[in-house]
Amino acid sequence: MALHIGDTAPDFTAETTEGTISFHDWKGDSWAVLFSHPKDFTPVCTTELGYTAKLKDDFDARGVKVIGLSVDSLDDHVAWSADIADTQGTAPNFPMIADEDRTVADLYDMIHPKANDTLTVRSVFVIGPDNAIKASITYPASTGRNFDEILRLIDSLQLTAEHKVATPVNWTAGDDVIIVPALSDEEAAERFPDGWTTVRPYLRVVPQPGA
Repeated sequence: MALHIGDTAPDFTAETTEGTISFHDWKGDSWAVLFSHPKDFTPVCTTELGYTAKLKDDFDARGVKVIGLSVDSLDDHVAWSADIADTQGTAPNFPMIADEDRTVADLYDMIHPKANDTLTVRSVFVIGPDNAIKASITYPASTGRNFDEILRLIDSLQLTAEHKVATPVNWTAGDDVIIVPALSDEEAAERFPDGWTTVRPYLRVVPQPGA
């Protein structure tokens, strides 16, 4: 069954490169990114995992834990990590789930039979401190993901969870944001005492809170 934004991310227990984990316990009250890659020892996945490892400080700064998954064995994950370190300059520094029986892949609907009935697609789930799914992205196996965009998405999710704002097209951290339409001008004046620019009654632009 497909998971939707707002659904509780399914809990599971699995073997990983950092030992056996219970997902919700491992995650705790942090944000998390759970992402799948189609198969170990494949070129696109090698570049993705190497780049994600290089972003560790960026994820840490946002309070985000990262965990990967494929339907390969733990031994393959460990052996492949050496290739990733050698070719990408950084070994994976986050747990990788060994999901040979596809338990987690099925829980998260990561196998799309019309694409491939055995391998996972490139799924990304951003999960909040409350264990709810805040965003999901799905790419085909042939297309590598943009993990800088995933960081941008997390910045938006964390900002909009704290303030009554939305982020406009191509927004990056520090840019102006939009006051949500559900907030009246009177309520907005309390939250944004320095004022805002009204482009249309439904489009009120304000500097990013805290920027």
